[in-house]
Amino acid sequence: MAFDIVVVGAGPAGLCFARSLAGSGLRIALVERQDEAALAAPADDGREIAITHRSRQLLQSLGFWDRIDGDHIGTLREALVLDGRDRDGLIFSPALAGAQQLGWLLSNHAIRRAAFDEVATLPDVQLYAGVKVASVRAAADGAAVALDGGETLRAGLVVAADSRFSETRRAAGIGASMHDFGKTMLVLRMRHEATHAQTAWEWFGEGQTLALLPLHDPHVSSVVLTLPPRQMQALLARDDAALGADMAQRFLHRLGAMEVAGPRCAYPLVGVYAHRFVADRVALLGDAAVGMHPVTAHGFNFGLLGQDALARGLRRALDGSVPFWSPSVLRRYERGHRAATLPLYLATQVLAGLYTDDRPPARVLRKLALGAGARLPPFRRMVVDGLVAANDGGRSRRRRAGA
Repeated sequence: MAFDIVVVGAGPAGLCFARSLAGSGLRIALVERQDEAALAAPADDGREIAITHRSRQLLQSLGFWDRIDGDHIGTLREALVLDGRDRDGLIFSPALAGAQQLGWLLSNHAIRRAAFDEVATLPDVQLYAGVKVASVRAAADGAAVALDGGETLRAGLVVAADSRFSETRRAAGIGASMHDFGKTMLVLRMRHEATHAQTAWEWFGEGQTLALLPLHDPHVSSVVLTLPPRQMQALLARDDAALGADMAQRFLHRLGAMEVAGPRCAYPLVGVYAHRFVADRVALLGDAAVGMHPVTAHGFNFGLLGQDALARGLRRALDGSVPFWSPSVLRRYERGHRAATLPLYLATQVLAGLYTDDRPPARVLRKLALGAGARLPPFRRMVVDGLVAANDGGRSRRRRAGA
């Protein structure tokens, strides 16, 4: 079968990319190892995705936002960073950028369902579900993706969107820097007595990291707990009542009594950054390019921005009668996406290392860092600007200047 593009991976990044090219005239094959039933009705994996203003704009333009039920959309008004047993932490308020809220929280399975429903209607996208990729050959003269059923898909470009452990990336000869934090992340919804006030918490305690993500119900939040694997195994062995009591204690009862309100989902904590984002006839998207530590909540947003940048680059090439798979087109995507992601990726690695180190010097340093952040409004304003800017980093600043 001959296609213009073969996308390996029908997760959010791959689906968004296919939708972004709708109407371009490019014929796309979407290859996914999950079967079609699992794609059409994704299992609840417990994850809630923080969405910036720019990402919401992209999801709306793709037709996904209106397909998501309001019960799966939480409002993120403010964010609070806490260290140890501090009650007062570093607050990030949208008022710093003249906005009403920092962003939104969307259930990951709701995003996936909406994306699949939208892409399933596209005439130029052919889905190959429930199959595995046997091999990938990509060279200057073209690309071929062999499936485990014996079929070979030939294309001008292969796009790898098959997770941070991408086999397609490896097949293309692209290495990646991986940082295993040696921790396990538990994600689950909890019901709590006190309201979350639409405020997200990032709480760095001794021996653990906690996050609280406010959901649509004011008494339900997504809780993220990071622990060493052995401690996490012991915690997961507890029943719901014991787990709820344990979580309330970990939050120092600041939310009152807590009880389990969703599935328990545990994930290894690994950060990934590809050495290159492109090769001959190959481009990387989503976690295959950049797999973020969740502390800054930018993983999905980077994936969404990356697919948009690549799709716009391919459309420009078509408009200019340039081969969409040409090295110059792919290199332009790589330069832009690297510039957009590398500084925050590196900063996140440093931040995660500092705030998960319980040695006395690290504890002192993070106290100083939080104190400095609280005393430096320009720093907090820069962070908030990155969340609320709809099109570029200057929109919110221009709005404040004109206020």
